[in-house]
Amino acid sequence: MDILFAHNKKEGIEFIERLKGKNPGFICVIGNTETAKISGISVAGANPEITDFTPAADCELLYFGECKCIPGVPITPDGIPTPGLITMSALNLADLSKLVVIGGVRVYPQIPYVEVGGSPGSDIRTGNAVKNVKEVIGRSIILGENLADYCDKLNYLVIGESIAGGTTTTLGVLSAMGIEGKGKVSSSMPINPHKLKQEIIEEGMKSANLEFGSCKDDPIKAIECLGDPMIPACAGLVLGAGKKIPILLAGGTQMTSILAVVKKINPKILKNLAIGTTRWIIEDEQSDIKGIVDQIETIPILAVNLDFNKLKAEGLKAYEKDIAKEGVGAGGSSIAAILKNENINTDTLLVEIEKNYEILMTKK
Repeated sequence: MDILFAHNKKEGIEFIERLKGKNPGFICVIGNTETAKISGISVAGANPEITDFTPAADCELLYFGECKCIPGVPITPDGIPTPGLITMSALNLADLSKLVVIGGVRVYPQIPYVEVGGSPGSDIRTGNAVKNVKEVIGRSIILGENLADYCDKLNYLVIGESIAGGTTTTLGVLSAMGIEGKGKVSSSMPINPHKLKQEIIEEGMKSANLEFGSCKDDPIKAIECLGDPMIPACAGLVLGAGKKIPILLAGGTQMTSILAVVKKINPKILKNLAIGTTRWIIEDEQSDIKGIVDQIETIPILAVNLDFNKLKAEGLKAYEKDIAKEGVGAGGSSIAAILKNENINTDTLLVEIEKNYEILMTKK
């Protein structure tokens, strides 16, 4: 089976039927947060400082098939390539349109993009993580509304993200809003640093004079204190476009913070939402995306059934060892490609991914 119904199968089948054969538009929302530079939090780069470059490099890869702001491609310290490789392969194979939205970055990609007025995020241990949250959500709502209105060739949106450290900031927003994410958010590492993440969140809460659930009815404050700049930009897009068209939230546990914020601001949007991720996320024994979603709203979780054990490249087989797992909309874009074209399946995706991997490694 190419697409797994990981959670709420009945609603998932109904959601997929709405999208089959339709034309999606892919959006990647990017941002930087100082939280990513805390030692032991992220492997989205060869060292903590390079995490500023990772989102920009990911997006350049989608447009050019190579990166401009860094040599080679974004890799882990062990040489495992970015999930953006999967996304690039899916977008190219299905000829999907794409757009990059900047929530707040230090390094800008050398591509066309839309900026919504955000700033890079601070270390959430300060309790003062993101500026201009309300304004960014407002601008992003306008952008989402316009994408739904004048892009009549697009029947739905697939919205992914690239921000190193994002599962930690997600845990912060969930905790501030009274949603239990402790031990449940995922990680790009084979060993999920849950204890470290929880210590960081608790320090940030103390700095912001918050307790678990203090921001239950105030998602803006939750993001301001403990979030990252991707979250308000992504949530605003969903709130704007989701009033008219379906949206596949392309990501792992980071998308649960978007879901929580959207529900609090406009719960009517939820009927138009599903999460699209990878098999590695739903099979991850060190996280629990289903358990988080169940605390927020019963929406479908779909997963692309990619099996990298079938591939020759060791750098790709590492995905089967709990490394990377998801990012840059890898799962959602793959699902969208399969739904758009009946000739595309996980086997054709694997061929395209391995081909592109070989090309990228020669440029590294």
